[in-house]
Amino acid sequence: MRLQLQNPKIFADIIGIISDLVTEVKLKVDSNGLYLNAIDPANVAMTYFKLPSDLFSEFNIEGDKTENLGVNLENLKAVLRRCKPGSTLILEKESSFLKLTIQDRVKREFSLALIEIEAEEKTMPEWEFNSVIKIPSESLVETIEDCLIVSDACTLIASPNSFIVQASGLNSTRSEFNSDEVEIHSGNSTSRYSLEYLNKFIKGAKISSKATLSFSDGHPMRLDFATGNVILSFVLAPRVEQDD
Repeated sequence: MRLQLQNPKIFADIIGIISDLVTEVKLKVDSNGLYLNAIDPANVAMTYFKLPSDLFSEFNIEGDKTENLGVNLENLKAVLRRCKPGSTLILEKESSFLKLTIQDRVKREFSLALIEIEAEEKTMPEWEFNSVIKIPSESLVETIEDCLIVSDACTLIASPNSFIVQASGLNSTRSEFNSDEVEIHSGNSTSRYSLEYLNKFIKGAKISSKATLSFSDGHPMRLDFATGNVILSFVLAPRVEQDD
């Protein structure tokens, strides 16, 4: 296996974001690209990302083989931080190690020990959602940060013509968007989610200027950030409490 990225920033950004949720993961490489499915230790959130094979300037893998690379994300993140603008990143599997070569003014090589991952493998679920909201990532980040000031959870409320995010504790906040500000495909839905997790998810704004929120009454929500064929997605279980 030999993969080469001319601009590894998006890969570094994604690994940095996911490392806030999980520590040890199984990266998979097959003829379609490099991808990951992982569930956080509390079994509350799931994350998925895919870098398609055509994003790589070199993508060599043996036939229909699937490579499974168990890695510690903190270690991988630390290496990827060493990439500078204009660096080239090469990933190779050598025996029980993942070899990473950073090529810029100086050629630097790192070897990370591959680890056994025993966690149950799950695929990103395909659900039918009652409400789908397409929103600028910047607006979503501001809204979640507003909610964090007053509470540890927020309520999403969608109707055919509006999308509301509200949170309350001793104090409260409410942001309301109409169909001129965001793209709304919705029936009537209300559900509540943890801001601790959403605050981690919205770092996906680093890779995409647009976000898609999908949810239904009292069901898990899905948050997607996509740019080109690169996909970063999260699923979050609802917070079962009294609504705001």
